[in-house]
Amino acid sequence: QVQLVESGGGLVPTGDSLRLSCTDSGHTSNDSSMGWFRQGPGKEREFVAAISWIGGSTNYAASVMGRFTISRDYSKNVLFLQMHSLRPEDTAVYYCAATPRGAGPSMASAMYAYWGQGTQVTVSS
Repeated sequence: QVQLVESGGGLVPTGDSLRLSCTDSGHTSNDSSMGWFRQGPGKEREFVAAISWIGGSTNYAASVMGRFTISRDYSKNVLFLQMHSLRPEDTAVYYCAATPRGAGPSMASAMYAYWGQGTQVTVSS
């Protein structure tokens, strides 16, 4: 059973950096692609970044390309999202998610079977 727990959120000023982590306490997501999504106040949940279960292929939303980097430690079942040059519009609850086994790093939330509870990121202007 995949059990995802996010950490690392917080309140930061514009231009600052944060690194989010997502731990799979069930230790079963090594053959799942994983992704980050976010939901800002009054907005729909949106794709941020994803990384494949093998080979490290990545996808990014255009809004975060060049500022955010997704990575994972396959040996420890930990997913990361390094965020630089944060903007007020990055304010959201950030969720990590895992696909079913063998699925690719999709940008579509419907392709993800497992979700964490989320961690709040607030960027002050």
